[in-house]
Amino acid sequence: MTQVKVIIAGPRGRMGKEAVQLVQSTENYELVAAIDYKHDGKELHDIEGFETIHIPVYGEIEKCLAEIKADVLIDLTTPEMGMHHTKTAMLHGVRPVVGTTGFTQENLLELERLCQEKEIGCIIAPNFAIGAVLMMKFAQLAGKYFNDVEIIELHHDQKLDAPSGTAVKTAQMIAEVREQKKQGHPNEKETIAGARGADFDGMHIHSVRLPGLIAHQQVMFGSEGQTLTIRHDSYNRASFMSGVKLAVDTVMNIDSFVYGLENIID
Repeated sequence: MTQVKVIIAGPRGRMGKEAVQLVQSTENYELVAAIDYKHDGKELHDIEGFETIHIPVYGEIEKCLAEIKADVLIDLTTPEMGMHHTKTAMLHGVRPVVGTTGFTQENLLELERLCQEKEIGCIIAPNFAIGAVLMMKFAQLAGKYFNDVEIIELHHDQKLDAPSGTAVKTAQMIAEVREQKKQGHPNEKETIAGARGADFDGMHIHSVRLPGLIAHQQVMFGSEGQTLTIRHDSYNRASFMSGVKLAVDTVMNIDSFVYGLENIID
């Protein structure tokens, strides 16, 4: 079994901690370094919660990749840093697996071009939960038969981007098969701005942010005399790790750009 050397960017975050545990517990994975701008020059065991893990921590990815040989970068940071990390990794021949959301369409096109130029695998996943990916695929199937749809995504109140990457990806997938329609009454008027949520190709996306939530989404379809609701709930961040592992295993065997786990699930 081939040993996969992994760098994790963002190890102190909730997702990052789960990713560290995943790599440590997977037989053919080896955690070789971490990227954390607050702990440059330290070792991971110097950070609370990682007392038994003796690997170097770098504040900047350029120095990390100049000194550490790796196969895969798992990035769980912010859109700005995630973009920088992903580009830098590919330039150094390291395959990115990115769970950071908030990339623009221009960002994705730039990364895809670089991926093609370097002929290296790259996977960006708005959501790593397998159930969430299936929810998106089921919603796309339903979008062929229901023109009226509203997406409600619910996340913890520390999430920075709204709507979520999962909600945007869901809307994009539905738009591929849905007959375009401007929903609601033609003379509809918001008496409070934003009441109807974001408008994506005539569909509406609503973002809820509350403490106590993790990651949840429901897609509601309606037609004459019936509704259909497809919902997924993540109650902890361990729910995302099966998707992270699938992405790491897959990115080692491809030389192309993938946006969304639905593209690598049979």
